[in-house]
Amino acid sequence: WKMRPPSLVPYLGNTMNDKEKPNLSDLKIDHQARSSDGGGRRLMLIAAAILATIAVIAILIVGGTSVTTVDIAIARAAPTGGAATVLNASGYVEPRRKATVSAKITGKVTEVLVDEGMVVEKGQILAQLDDSDARRRYEAMRAERDVARAAIEELEVNLADAERTLQRTKELRDQGVASVQDLDSATATVDALRAKLRVARSSLDAAEAQLAVSAQDLENYTVRAPFAGIAVSKDAQPGEMVSPVSAGGGFTRTGISTIVDMESLEIEVDVNESHIAKVTPGQPADAVLDAYPQWRIPATVRTVIPTADRQKATVKVRLTFDELDPRILPDMGVKVAFRATVDEESAAPPAQSLVPQPAVRTDAGRAVVFVVEDETVDRRAVSVGRSIGTDIEIMAGVVPGDRVVVSDSNGLSDGQKVKVKS
Repeated sequence: WKMRPPSLVPYLGNTMNDKEKPNLSDLKIDHQARSSDGGGRRLMLIAAAILATIAVIAILIVGGTSVTTVDIAIARAAPTGGAATVLNASGYVEPRRKATVSAKITGKVTEVLVDEGMVVEKGQILAQLDDSDARRRYEAMRAERDVARAAIEELEVNLADAERTLQRTKELRDQGVASVQDLDSATATVDALRAKLRVARSSLDAAEAQLAVSAQDLENYTVRAPFAGIAVSKDAQPGEMVSPVSAGGGFTRTGISTIVDMESLEIEVDVNESHIAKVTPGQPADAVLDAYPQWRIPATVRTVIPTADRQKATVKVRLTFDELDPRILPDMGVKVAFRATVDEESAAPPAQSLVPQPAVRTDAGRAVVFVVEDETVDRRAVSVGRSIGTDIEIMAGVVPGDRVVVSDSNGLSDGQKVKVKS
């Protein structure tokens, strides 16, 4: 303790006069006062320490009770006997047979007998064009055919009569009654009628051919399905003009309907040319439609198109579905995982489980997942394998049945309390 100035030291019973000398014994601190002041400071320090401890505990309690809501997925067992994935690609479902059906001639639509989604058979009538002019031409040609046929019948009757006359003339000539001139005249008549009959029959053949052409022209006004399938579009309405070529400045339709053979659906994907050596015809694959991400469809490589796209540096690969399903529709997006061959599969280690690809994160160069256990997250380093569709193989670190976090895990830490989103 520092000595206080004399003016601040309390008097302890003696009063100092101006004429008296100061008494040094009066310059002292009362023991009780000093004890009282020191005790108060200690109490204040203790109280401050208690308050600080309470504040720290409160902060820890409040921080410990904050809960993050997460999305989870259940790890699945890897399929036994499934081949490993060697390559992934994306593409679309494409039909091998797809046709926009149009008329062979230009005409006005009078009737459309097809609608979107309708199942059609080969040869079924899809639309009818105005065929009034063609029908009149057909009727005229049929009349000409009938005339030619009637002319043949007349000539056949005349020829039969001329042949009988020739036969009688020969008999009379043998008897010496008819002259040679009579016999020559009867013979010439028969020969002339035979020639006319041949011409008439040729005319009938020409009339039949012209009638067939007219009938084909009339048939061209009827639009039929070229093969069995499903109509996916209706491109013309009654009253519109259709033509096999674009005409009329865009006011003429070029098609009646688009037909797709649903039995010919297959997959077309673009594979980077640097990986095309991993794809061979007959290779098995798994296809996953964007519309059904949990549905794995077995497929097989049908062919590798023997040309590359110079702009994209890719090669087209076509795959067929091992089994078609009504849910598979043209132009659907699809992801394909090409599976390894038997030799490659036997060399690869078996996968333990499958988890969605978003469940795997990279932290400090290592693949990790967050597993939910008793409302807390357990950060685990994992060993990953190849991708299978939207899933990824986990070789070690996760077992089937574990609940893995698939939502954004930024901010999650090992042991943190979480709440599973229902």
